Amino acid sequence: MTTWTPEELAHLTESRSLVLSAGDGGNPGVELGMVLVAGRLYVRAHRGPRSRWYRAAHEQGHRQIRVGAVTRDVFLHARASAPASEIDAAYREKYGQAADALVASPAARAATTWIDPVP
Repeated sequence: MTTWTPEELAHLTESRSLVLSAGDGGNPGVELGMVLVAGRLYVRAHRGPRSRWYRAAHEQGHRQIRVGAVTRDVFLHARASAPASEIDAAYREKYGQAADALVASPAARAATTWIDPVP
């Protein structure tokens, strides 16, 4: 496992969202809310595992995230390493009441993705 650099963690903490793209095509990617829990980056598909971006991202071999002007190749892990309650709390702290409607449903919890940087 590779970890984020302190500079990357600071940038991720300050940012409201990231853009995730999958595959080698020229697709623009999808903008997602994200949270850090214990130094690990998480996103959720609010429509659950059947969400189009979630399926594509987990099926494609090449994935990237873009946060502002920074682009990084990443691995996606379909299982979260942090408890769902900690991830829920991080979303609520960062996004307020909107977090419940977007990412605290059972479907969204089932589509929690841990993003790990490629070395």
